[in-house]
Amino acid sequence: MVAATAKDSAALNETPFPVSYCAVLPRLLSLLALAMTLALPAWGSESLAEKSLRETVARERDLFARAEAEGEHLDDARFVGDAKAVAGSYDVLIQKNPTFAPAFVAYGMFLGKIDMNRAAVAMFLRANKLDPHIPLVKNQLAKHLAEDGKPLEALPYLLAAIDLAPGEPLYHLHLASLLLAGRDDFILSGEWTRVALDQAMLEAFQRGADLAAGDFSYAYQHAKAYYEVEPPRWEEALGVWEKLGARAATTSTKQLVKLHRANVLVQLDRIVEARALLDEVTDLQLMGEKKPVLEAIAAKRPTQ
Repeated sequence: MVAATAKDSAALNETPFPVSYCAVLPRLLSLLALAMTLALPAWGSESLAEKSLRETVARERDLFARAEAEGEHLDDARFVGDAKAVAGSYDVLIQKNPTFAPAFVAYGMFLGKIDMNRAAVAMFLRANKLDPHIPLVKNQLAKHLAEDGKPLEALPYLLAAIDLAPGEPLYHLHLASLLLAGRDDFILSGEWTRVALDQAMLEAFQRGADLAAGDFSYAYQHAKAYYEVEPPRWEEALGVWEKLGARAATTSTKQLVKLHRANVLVQLDRIVEARALLDEVTDLQLMGEKKPVLEAIAAKRPTQ
């Protein structure tokens, strides 16, 4: 997930980038595991195709686990060779089982992780044709279209993923991020007004945060979204940040929330309160973000 750390708040009022799909990959992999569990029977009655898929997915997981463990000492040649072997196993699997949708889903996920995006899309399109009721596939197609600069084409797939799995917070977060990142395209299409787009974006962020009630990062993204509407909803943003402060579990996240609260208070001309909060922000990693808020205070005269 997107971690709520100082690195994520490089500019307090900056329009946030869409959520990194690399950052949420562990979540997607857990969804894939769930999809595999739902699609496949108990191992005692599995078919040869199901057994082959299970073994190939296990090899793939081992490959990436080893790569992560090796870090900077990764043997690139060995990794490439092992990745080709995994891809070869997937190729054989889909050739022998051209109507087995879970294999195409898993292969598409693997290809996406090694940056073979066009090939990944081809696998997801095939899986979608074989079984149009897999939300993970819809989400992945939306992801690739969005990354290819086609937010209008991505939207129907993402809405379909939400229809299929309305309780999955990740899809709501992706929808909100898509509406935000593709704002100009949506407005230029003539199908959205800025007001309607802003409201849909906020509702999607809030829905994701509500569904992931125990995940600070979802609530953090939701709180930041109030800066992005036109005009910014500072009063509402302040209320959301105040509630979020009670949920911050670490010193770093508590100070990050205080920094955001101070920033919003400056926008509301509540300078004395903002200055008091900033005095409590001492984390060295937040000094870069603290500086512009202090400068904004210096440019104003206290009103209370």
